[in-house]
Amino acid sequence: MQAADEQQLIREAQNGNGDAYRRLVERHMKHVYNVAYGFVRNHESARDVMQDALVRAYQALPTFRGDAEFGTWLHRIVMNLSLNQIRATSSRARHEVRSADIPDFGITEDAEHEARFLRGHLERALHELPTLQRSVVILRHVEGLSTRQVSEILQCSEGTVKTHLFRGLKKLRVRLRCLQEDAA
Repeated sequence: MQAADEQQLIREAQNGNGDAYRRLVERHMKHVYNVAYGFVRNHESARDVMQDALVRAYQALPTFRGDAEFGTWLHRIVMNLSLNQIRATSSRARHEVRSADIPDFGITEDAEHEARFLRGHLERALHELPTLQRSVVILRHVEGLSTRQVSEILQCSEGTVKTHLFRGLKKLRVRLRCLQEDAA
């Protein structure tokens, strides 16, 4: 969407036009869900976070100044709610990967078992990272955002993003290298 079009929709939504806000939501909803899922790793929780984020964004829309892009602002809301969700459920048992969580690509049962095994280890390794490193890795490599976009969302410098990305990926490599050595 062109920035001018989005700015117009934002102004209309700020003036109470529900259709304009609906169109903004439609354009950002998939991305919002993907960010939430990247953090909470559970479809139901991701939908809850997404819905909560969209309601909160609507409520806060009158205070949106446009200092950042709407998508960046919305990203920040989703990320904060996702981290709150993680904190709230941290005392509960961790989500385990179930076969229903992995798409069926017509692969054999052995390959499916291996995929579940690898995905589970990757998810555990990712969730063992400190919060900021995990956030940077998810936003940069899972969501494919630029370093600049990640720095705007996390409200830190690009250098800080690069440092946390480097450290997070290094820790993931170490964890996954141990897995590879165990398999050998």
